[in-house]
Amino acid sequence: MSFRTFGHPLTASAIALLSGYAAFGCAGTPPPPELLDARAAYMRAEAGQASQYKPDRVHEAKVALDKAERAYEDDPAGQETKDIAYLALRDAELAEVEGRDARAAQDKVHAEKQIASLTQVQLSQTREQLASASDRLNSERTMREEAEKRARDAMDKLAAAGNSVKQESRGTVITIPGNVLFASGKSMLLAGAQARLTTVADVLKDQTDREITVQGHTDSQGSDAANLQLSQARAQAVRDYLVAHGVSANRIRAEGVGESKPIADNASPEGRANNRRVEIIVSGADGKTTTEQRTPSTMDTPYPAGTTKPSSGGASPTNTKK
Repeated sequence: MSFRTFGHPLTASAIALLSGYAAFGCAGTPPPPELLDARAAYMRAEAGQASQYKPDRVHEAKVALDKAERAYEDDPAGQETKDIAYLALRDAELAEVEGRDARAAQDKVHAEKQIASLTQVQLSQTREQLASASDRLNSERTMREEAEKRARDAMDKLAAAGNSVKQESRGTVITIPGNVLFASGKSMLLAGAQARLTTVADVLKDQTDREITVQGHTDSQGSDAANLQLSQARAQAVRDYLVAHGVSANRIRAEGVGESKPIADNASPEGRANNRRVEIIVSGADGKTTTEQRTPSTMDTPYPAGTTKPSSGGASPTNTKK
């Protein structure tokens, strides 16, 4: 079995490190996304150009990652652990960038030596090629920076409108509480929800290079089947609204996951309220979102929009989903 990261074979030390992290993660509390991202970034740096051209930076990234791992071991769910892991991520990314820069600098020196030995005609041709490549790189860099700025500004706009916006390993996650969007046991959007979703649509319709998944979530009250149907119907209602307000139908899909992904304790009213939510997941730069496997029966027979949730399977009028 071989490990590869972005097309680079991992070194023996990286494989050993990855195996050690995997073994530790299986035994304890799942690592936070920040630590997972920091591990992945270090693996890329250790396996890439930085290991050869900036080994000192790779070492600093390893020290920072080890510190994050110790913090995770001491306090797996603590905010300080997440903060330290974020700093480790930045150290690893810096090592990657400086490794690429060092390689580019070396290539430049090599190219300059070659240019010195060329004839005048060859020199002219080479300069034209270099100028063209430089212009292309500058154009691509400018386009990328502009796209990243538009994405940041868009998400800042959503956050300013009262939405929860978080960067996770699966992409940018916009979370809207269920009681803001729907009446209890219903899948028809409330009038007040439409203004908030219109703001979301205005942002997402400009994210033309990203894939979008609308996920519906419920609390644990009621039967699994009813929860899946209701969550699918609500996700579909939000998806249809966004499409109607300019988001490309080819880039967005609805997915109901029922009660399977709680973010709070269902034993309390506050916890159940937090679990009743809709998440809009916008893919990362690779254009992919990470979502759970669909349930075919739920996807094929969505819960009818605008009707109350069935009370079969243990759900009663007093514990209907909100």
